[in-house]
Parts: sequence; C-alpha cells; structure tokens
Amino acid sequence: MPTINDIVIVADGEFPTHEIPLNILRKAGFIISCDGAASKLISQGIVPNIITGDMDSLDPILQEKYSSIIIKDGCQETNDLTKAFMLAVKQGGQKISIVGATGLREDHTLGNISLLYEYLLITDIPVTMWTNYGLLFAIKKGGVFKCTPGSQISVFSLDRGLRMKSKGLIYPLDDVIYDNWWKATLNESFDNSFELIFEEGRVIVFISYPKLY
Repeated sequence: MPTINDIVIVADGEFPTHEIPLNILRKAGFIISCDGAASKLISQGIVPNIITGDMDSLDPILQEKYSSIIIKDGCQETNDLTKAFMLAVKQGGQKISIVGATGLREDHTLGNISLLYEYLLITDIPVTMWTNYGLLFAIKKGGVFKCTPGSQISVFSLDRGLRMKSKGLIYPLDDVIYDNWWKATLNESFDNSFELIFEEGRVIVFISYPKLY
C-alpha cells in the first residue's frame, strides 16, 4: 500500500471556518469523514476518500450516491470519530489531523478531546486536533513545543498526582496541583517555544492560533 503523508479526519462538530484548519483540509492527502460531517464536506466541494459511521446521520440519497466510499460500522462501543481514527491508522499515513471535532455540543467536544490521549497509546503516528480557535494534542512525557510570543497555552492533566515544571510560559507550572481541569489553563508564552518538563503522565495541550504561524 502506498504511503499517504497527511490524513485528515472530519468529525461532525463545528465545521472549519478558520484558515488554518481549512488549509489543512484543502491540502489533505487522504480524507476520512464521519457520516454526520459528510454532507457539510461535500457541500464545500470536497468529496472524502472514505465516509464511515453507522450512517444514521447521512441522508439516504447521499448514501446511495457515495456508496462506493462508505464503510458502515454500526458498533456502539466506539463513536464515529474513533471509527474514523482506526481507519486512518490502517492507511499508514505519517500524520493524522482531526478537524470538526469540537463545537456545537459540549458533551461531544469533551468526549472527543479526551480521546486524544487514547489515540496516543494506539499509534506512534502524530495525532493533532485543529479547531476554529487552536491546536490540541496529547503527550505522555515532557518536551519543547513550537509557538509564538503571546500564544495562549492551556495544559490539562488527566493525572491528579502529576507534577511538572515549565519554561517559556508567563505563569510557571512548577507548583500547580492538578486537582481540577482549569488549574493550568489560560497561560501565555513569551517566546517562540515553551517547554513542559515531566517524566510520565497523561496530558493534553492547547495552543491558540493567532500567532501560531
């Protein structure tokens, strides 16, 4: 199977309007759409390579028209985003970008963001989530992350006992106790990168757009 560099998954949340996720979508080497997002995507003149899900959110007319690219999956143990993600992993791409996974319904948004760490455990392929406001990704150890001065940074730890240090942020994280999700949110970078320092943990990072590129 030939290598596909950039795989983009389109979920059924708020459709991209910001230029960054739209550009990622336009340049995608391979697109997998959740069934509820397919009509939005097609209305923008973009036909995905695969449409997946239980097909309860896709008009029967479109199901018939695009039957050749539909992979129906009625499993109720996973959501449509995870079904699309597993198909993306099978394609063997070098990176997976997710758009349209937030907005509209808060429960879907929280659920989809939380899945980022699960996906990190499934594959070594870099997985990023691009909203209309910023970039989200999961990490299990510290590292240095690109940004620009003034980028808004939020760090969410899924481990209450985690302790980490930081460099390059206005408000250092050295003394933060992660007993609530908001504890390391609404921070800001003052350099072209910032560093999170910890050996092992379950962490999701948000970087706002305006000065990301």
